Amino acid sequence: MRWRLRALSALGALPAGLRAASGAGGHAGGHAGGRALQDGLSGTGGTAPAPDRHRPSPGRGRGDTVRAWTELFRVSALFSVPGDALAGAAAVGRSPGRGTALAIVASLCLYEAGMALNDWADREEDAVDRPHRPIPSGRISPPAALGAAGVLTAAGLALAARAGRPALAVATGLAATVWAYDLHLKHTKAGPAAMAAARTLDLLLGATASVAAGARGGAAARESAPVVPAAADNVAAPAHPARGPLTALPAALVLGAHTYGVTAVSRHEAQGGSTAVPLAVLATTTGLGAAVLTAGRATRTSAPEPGTGGLGATGPGEHRATRPHSLTPTDLLLTAFTGAYLRTAGPPLLHAALNPSPPLTQRAVGGGIRAMIPLQAALATRAGAPGSGLAVMALVPLARALSRKVSPT
Repeated sequence: MRWRLRALSALGALPAGLRAASGAGGHAGGHAGGRALQDGLSGTGGTAPAPDRHRPSPGRGRGDTVRAWTELFRVSALFSVPGDALAGAAAVGRSPGRGTALAIVASLCLYEAGMALNDWADREEDAVDRPHRPIPSGRISPPAALGAAGVLTAAGLALAARAGRPALAVATGLAATVWAYDLHLKHTKAGPAAMAAARTLDLLLGATASVAAGARGGAAARESAPVVPAAADNVAAPAHPARGPLTALPAALVLGAHTYGVTAVSRHEAQGGSTAVPLAVLATTTGLGAAVLTAGRATRTSAPEPGTGGLGATGPGEHRATRPHSLTPTDLLLTAFTGAYLRTAGPPLLHAALNPSPPLTQRAVGGGIRAMIPLQAALATRAGAPGSGLAVMALVPLARALSRKVSPT
């Protein structure tokens, strides 16, 4: 009788034990059962290894790769490049054309080559100061970055060659400057000067390519035009005489001076600690803005009266007659672009001077890079190409939006 009572007690306790186990196991048991059921239906059985949470899925892996390359190339800074060629074309009195387009694409290739080469050269330093960068974090291998730099350099030179030999010569000097800076000069006192030379050459590349393409187009037009005999006395001088690429040198030097300042500040972006450099660059930025604005107004104020040929009415030995100057839409655009340049570069430099911490110093560098766009627009407008200035300024919202996702520094 006793053994029957014990058996009934055990049978009665069994559901309670199952209920207790179910209450204690809860969701874990349900998920485990669900996984086992899925494994059985899929034919993998219950012995399949657990998924590796640290290994991204194929879709996510592709996204991470794209993100890594955009960080390596600092794509948000790309929008500071096209304005070099447009300002160079405006400085030599050329409308943007085939040569200008070739110069823009060549500059983009050489710029990105420099970005990839920079991270390759700094991979050991970044492993300490910036371990999140693509190479030290392992998302991009050093050989891949170096190979990208080589391919992009070759592509940039090939594109420049299509604009003519003079453009290829300038592009070769630009590429040599970029490689010399990344591999050696940036760790020396000549670093800022080398980077300034690179930006100067980039604007001159746009000017040279635009002049070469314009000369080819003019020669082709002359060859296809019918020959019309005319007396020597009836041959008039061209209304807009051709300007050589060196005409763009003043504008190129302005952009180079700005680049020198940004590079000088960037030398402290990892450790911070410099107050004098941001202050000096802020003063330089203010002076450059004033020079661009004053030179632009002075150029249009001294324009000769129509019909005088640039000389006064009393003869070639007298002073030039000038028109009374009033504000024009071009003047307003020049003032707006110059103000945007000062507003973009100035406040971050002041903040970095007051608190020279790495984050604020990096913001000052980023502001200096973005400020190149309104500076290029101002230079193009000053040269009499407000349309090019507006086209360059249209890149500002794109650069600002992308800089929130990918740092330009």
